Amino acid sequence: MEREKALRMVLGSYNRYYNVKTEGVCAPFCAEAVFQTHNEKYFLTRIAKIAEEDSNEFVFIACEAEVTPEVFQMLEEKAWSEGLGRVVPASGHRNSDITLIVIADRTGIETEKLVRRCRHYRSYRFSFWGWSHFKCALLDLEHDRIITNRMGGDLAGLFPAFKG
Repeated sequence: MEREKALRMVLGSYNRYYNVKTEGVCAPFCAEAVFQTHNEKYFLTRIAKIAEEDSNEFVFIACEAEVTPEVFQMLEEKAWSEGLGRVVPASGHRNSDITLIVIADRTGIETEKLVRRCRHYRSYRFSFWGWSHFKCALLDLEHDRIITNRMGGDLAGLFPAFKG
């Protein structure tokens, strides 16, 4: 599969519920997708508000010819720092997840190990103001497979053309 076709497939899977943009995105990424939701719970009337919560997800998509461990670490750090910069923790904030999807023609064993071990987590005010998890997926076009970290296991279901 070609990178452009894989990118269209990834963007198509996010296009329905996310705000996807391919122009004016952060430097090493070729596309971004943002999902934001706000829920409020009431007791009988809107005046008696019980709770409200915000949930966000920031997805960063990168296309690379070859992903070495150094390139992946650079993309990982950039996505995590850029995503955390967009988080607004407050009393109604539930979670803001940050997702990195890398589409690559070639990868190596060391990069795959690095993807599987990738972990980031942050809580805000002992989780009273929410938390942030980091999910990542590496789409290996050479072998038509997807490599994810532990939190990103659900990403494998989004792309049925790739084997887990």
